[in-house]
Amino acid sequence: MSTSESSSEDHGGEVKRRDFLYIAAGGFGALTAGSMVWPLIDNLNPAANVLALASVEVDLSKIEVGQSILAKWRGKPVFIRRRTAEEIEQAQAVPLDDLKDPQTDEERTEEGHEEWLVMVGICTHLGCVPQGTKVGENRGDYGGWFCPCHGSHYDTSGRIRKGPAPRNLEIPAYAFLDDTTIRIG
Repeated sequence: MSTSESSSEDHGGEVKRRDFLYIAAGGFGALTAGSMVWPLIDNLNPAANVLALASVEVDLSKIEVGQSILAKWRGKPVFIRRRTAEEIEQAQAVPLDDLKDPQTDEERTEEGHEEWLVMVGICTHLGCVPQGTKVGENRGDYGGWFCPCHGSHYDTSGRIRKGPAPRNLEIPAYAFLDDTTIRIG
């Protein structure tokens, strides 16, 4: 075998080794980049404690007509009130022209479950928690809720009637699972 043939065989073998090294280095680099980027992407997913608070089920069976309870959802207070027939009539009789943030009572409750009012219990003025859920608390001039921080008065449908609050109390997304259980969120 001549010297020129021998050098071409060595050269051919060297090219194969070089290709392998390029492929191996590229694969190692891709794995390294993936292992560095994955924690960043995974960090964008909500934490387990946040997912656990994404929705909450509330048992309504122990709430009597005319009573309210306070539930927690996403760290916020949620007022759940089982309204009397008089409170519902009073809320439905209010002319929309009298409201700062016009909304009918029907828009604020679930069809077929009008006696239940579910609202985030945070005043829309500066974020205080209004009174009116517990027995004996001030329920304001309209029989609903009263914010003691700056004097906002809400009616029996949670609509702002008097004071500096710009909007009605927020209605969270909720659904009745059956006649005695709701899921908020």
